[in-house]
Amino acid sequence: MASKENISRMKQLNATESLQAAWDEWIQTKELLKETAQLLDDPDSTMRSLASAEYNTLSDSLKQMVETTFASLLVPPSTTSHLSALMELKSGVGGSEASLFLGDLLRMYVRLANSNRWHAQIVAQNETENGGTKDAIVEIKGEGVYDSLRWESGVHRVQRVPATESSGRVHTSTVAIVVLPLMEETDANDAELFSMEDVKIEVMRARGAGGQHVNKTESAVRLTHVPTGITVSMQDERSQHQNRRRAFQVLSSRLMDQKIMRDIAERRATRRNLVRTADRSEKIRTYNYAQDRVTDHRIGLTMMNLTSVMEGDGLQVFIDALKKNHYENSMEDMLEAD
Repeated sequence: MASKENISRMKQLNATESLQAAWDEWIQTKELLKETAQLLDDPDSTMRSLASAEYNTLSDSLKQMVETTFASLLVPPSTTSHLSALMELKSGVGGSEASLFLGDLLRMYVRLANSNRWHAQIVAQNETENGGTKDAIVEIKGEGVYDSLRWESGVHRVQRVPATESSGRVHTSTVAIVVLPLMEETDANDAELFSMEDVKIEVMRARGAGGQHVNKTESAVRLTHVPTGITVSMQDERSQHQNRRRAFQVLSSRLMDQKIMRDIAERRATRRNLVRTADRSEKIRTYNYAQDRVTDHRIGLTMMNLTSVMEGDGLQVFIDALKKNHYENSMEDMLEAD
């Protein structure tokens, strides 16, 4: 088995591959430009014309490399690019309509996962009597999932006429989403996120639907991380062992999330506009059914096709735009630091 030192060395080598490839392309393009420049004075007018067009193309390529390729290499590679995600959804203001909207969002994200060939599994769900969902936790596994979905954290607002509204009045409801890095056991051990001495473990009988199994065995598990006060309860699995494993996974994810958010706050302490993007109490997106409109308030992006976002590929447009915005902000951070 490879040692931690070898694994770390391999990661460093992989991180330099893009830099080497960009440098090789730069050298090759400069050589071609040098050779083409010699043909600009060729006696043959046709050759001069071809050389001039090629010279302009190569010059543009070099300019693009300076402005984009090399600039992008200033941004350190993401340390979370290998992580999957754990998404927590909780209904907010709006009562039963909020729980119905949460169910809509849950289906939207599962659909997104399927279209990207990620694996989505609902690991906890608290359903309401009206067919909605009060809260849920969904595990989404795949390469780069966390980096793609992390900007979905925040308050999602819906404006629509509920099915039970006879007067046709538009109601406003909210759902709060937190996207956590999914920590597998090996990740949690490597990160040393907590000590077992700091975790209080309680077992109890499960509550809610589940037939004879419920209330017959102490299968539910509650963990409390004493230093931070973080509490995780899990009862959806069939055995105490499964609930315990899942609870520790959620606890690790929340602690890792705290660490990431703490690092972001430290790096961006002087950039108030960027600190706001990490504020999970802030309204980040509005879904207006009457106007068939979805607006992301952080980047000012509006799409006039709500169905495409909820049931098609429209959500991917927002995710790509948010990733691009983060990348550009990171570039600005690096340039200002210099």
